[in-house]
Amino acid sequence: MKPILSLVLIAAVAAYGPAHAQFAKAEDAVKYRKSALFVMQQNFGRVAGMAGGKIPFDAKVAADSAAVAEYVSRLPWTAFGEGTDKGDTRAKPEIWKERAKFDEYAEKMQAEMVKLSAAAKTGNLDSIKAAVNATGGSCKTCHDAFRKE
Repeated sequence: MKPILSLVLIAAVAAYGPAHAQFAKAEDAVKYRKSALFVMQQNFGRVAGMAGGKIPFDAKVAADSAAVAEYVSRLPWTAFGEGTDKGDTRAKPEIWKERAKFDEYAEKMQAEMVKLSAAAKTGNLDSIKAAVNATGGSCKTCHDAFRKE
């Protein structure tokens, strides 16, 4: 069991290292995470708009948008490294003080995005509505704790 655990840890470090090192400057990391969060929000918002009856329901657009939101939900977290708490950001300092909690919230949101994408693939609006509510709730929990207004 130990060799497998070692391989998993090596793979995790290898995967994290290049992503974390991709930013030459802290400002680049902030821009990256803001861009990823914007794309995620736009795609989630499209599905939420359909679920809320604000825009016409289109099953294909909902599925495609949910899939994009799910994929992008994995991207911004490596850009919350040391030194990225300054500048043009709404990130609260608590992110770096309570990193385990922040990471837990991010993982919860990603899990909800997976469920949203699965629900959207079914084309069942009631399932999509339930998944939108759960996903939106996970976003709000993190925003309330870790995002400046």
